[in-house]
Amino acid sequence: MTTTAPAGATIDTIPLDLRGLKCPLPVLRVRKALIAARAGSIIIVHCTDPMAAIDLPNLARETGSAIERQGDMDGALVFHIRKAA
Repeated sequence: MTTTAPAGATIDTIPLDLRGLKCPLPVLRVRKALIAARAGSIIIVHCTDPMAAIDLPNLARETGSAIERQGDMDGALVFHIRKAA
């Protein structure tokens, strides 16, 4: 899925459904997705592991990426992570 950026460029949106996976799998899968994604891409993560609330912000900080949104939806933690340029 892609969305249009203000300057006419497209931004990739990468959904990751990691519900049911336990630590360390969610953070490892997100790291792998960040490596494969283009700069500026948004990775939308749905997970149920409560440790992700700690691990994913730490991963974003380590990689220079940004968590643009974080919340709960349908019993899952949801993160919108933008890959650093």
